[in-house]
Amino acid sequence: MRLLTVVLISYLSLCTYTVEDKLGTRKKASQQENYLIEECVKKSYTDNSCRKVFCQPWQRCMDGTCSCKLPYQCPRNGTSVCSAEGRTFRTYCQLKSYECQRPTSTFRSRGNCKLQDNFEVFLKPENASQRFIEVEINSQKMFVCGQGWSMNEANVVCRHLHFLEGAKRIKLEQPNDAWNSSECLKATCRGIETSLAECTLARIDRGHRKLAKVECYTTFRECNVNEFRCVNRKCIPSDKTCNGINDCGDLSDELCCKTCRGQSFHCNSDVCIPKKYLCNKERDCLTGEDESHQLCRGDETTDENKRGRAEETQEESMDAGGAEETEEESMDAERRKAKTFLPQIHCGIPKRTITRRKRIVGGLTAEQGQFPWQVAIKSLASQVNCGGIYIGGCWILTAAHCVRQSQVHNYVIWTGLLTTINLNQGIDTFHLKRVIIHENYNSKTYENDIALLEMINNRQEPVCSPAHTVAACIPWSPYMFRAGHQCKVSGWGRAEGFEKQYILKWGFVNLMSNCSEIYGERYFEGMECAGTYDGSVDSCKGDSGGPLVCFDSDNVAYVWGIVSWGENCGEEGHPGVYTKVADYFEWISLHTGKPVISRFNV
Repeated sequence: MRLLTVVLISYLSLCTYTVEDKLGTRKKASQQENYLIEECVKKSYTDNSCRKVFCQPWQRCMDGTCSCKLPYQCPRNGTSVCSAEGRTFRTYCQLKSYECQRPTSTFRSRGNCKLQDNFEVFLKPENASQRFIEVEINSQKMFVCGQGWSMNEANVVCRHLHFLEGAKRIKLEQPNDAWNSSECLKATCRGIETSLAECTLARIDRGHRKLAKVECYTTFRECNVNEFRCVNRKCIPSDKTCNGINDCGDLSDELCCKTCRGQSFHCNSDVCIPKKYLCNKERDCLTGEDESHQLCRGDETTDENKRGRAEETQEESMDAGGAEETEEESMDAERRKAKTFLPQIHCGIPKRTITRRKRIVGGLTAEQGQFPWQVAIKSLASQVNCGGIYIGGCWILTAAHCVRQSQVHNYVIWTGLLTTINLNQGIDTFHLKRVIIHENYNSKTYENDIALLEMINNRQEPVCSPAHTVAACIPWSPYMFRAGHQCKVSGWGRAEGFEKQYILKWGFVNLMSNCSEIYGERYFEGMECAGTYDGSVDSCKGDSGGPLVCFDSDNVAYVWGIVSWGENCGEEGHPGVYTKVADYFEWISLHTGKPVISRFNV
């Protein structure tokens, strides 16, 4: 019943701003508040915010921001390219990483630099606000066609001409006779390019087509009540937010959306992407739902997506009148190829498929290999008293309240364990080299209840290869999963009636958003609540330090939480409280090194 109430309240809150008053005018800021999440907007996310988007191959994610890599950190595979300064680079990625630090070094052409090569962009006439775009390639000049002309291409043109905020508005227009030409240049850009030369450029018969015009953004002012202020200070109409189109130029109008408008797709992380990005074999949503098997089952792609793509194709093909001859292919294929050469960690996927079994009260009995990241932590003088999560290399993640640094030599790690009474096959035993407790851990409030354990093998060597263990993936963004998402918690903790149990159990729990209301001042940043509304499944004493794992669209497991504390066990209205691992990505990587835990080279 509580779940239904929450859904209804959420739905009504969306509808509130669409009701017209007696004067027939909408309430203030209606369009913006219908779609945008205000507390998210305040965090000023842009296309360089890796908590919301993937970094490009020439960037790396540092403290939530995509920063420049050095050229040697790019993959060496690829096609050589030439920069606007006349310098040859081994790969496109290397040039972009160089440009990332020196913005004048933009892309000019493929291959080695030749003296006669040139690529120039001009706006004409010079005395107009909105102007036609003329491109000169190797001394041949052509105007850009209106076919397929969008904000993506306009933003790239303006950035090419050093208007870093991109375009203000676009238009299609028939030129006068003095501008007449039998051919024009069709440009197709993804929108992230800094040079028009990076886009696909095709010479086509102009026929009766209009030509593209653009006005670049140059004047900054205060935005009015019906406008959205982009992070880069541009003002755009509020009804252009959350439509999958990068009107801001820095993507800040698409990263904090309750829902999406028109032909765009809503990612679970509240990001809107164009429908044409769906099923293109590139992950654009953080948890991959734009490339999910359910969405992209060959010919079974949904009618809505087919219709969206067909409409875009039809729009681009209007007034077509001539065959296209490819002049220059886009460098987007090189960008995507570079991503495939980046190191990727294979984590979060069990080595065998487990079928669901009939539910027992409070949880299910785990099968061999079902939770291969689950480990048991015991001291030499006691039984298993805490769980932990294997995250790769020689590293275990657990709760700070489970371990003491002074007791490092008294702990034993069991991997592959199912029952604590009769030890099953496939168990490996490790001792510890280090216990690292978060420096701001508060044992009274359970703030920062997180610790890392570094294992060594029986020969006291830092080489760890647990036979039946698979690392759980570490989430780098707190937006990957949100309230309502169903996840799994596992452990050897107490059962109903506080009865001790010896078999690994697990259960489904839902992430919850109202824990600050439930626990008040006891609930801090870096905590996450999960449970069931009737309290029928919950973590309990003895589960501490164990994993709360959530799964993306490819069924890859991310350790979203570490069992930390709660109000009794399985009590209705008091869900379990977990340490939110995504908030500690940088802290974990500081000790383990990013290559150990960065699944997508973030």
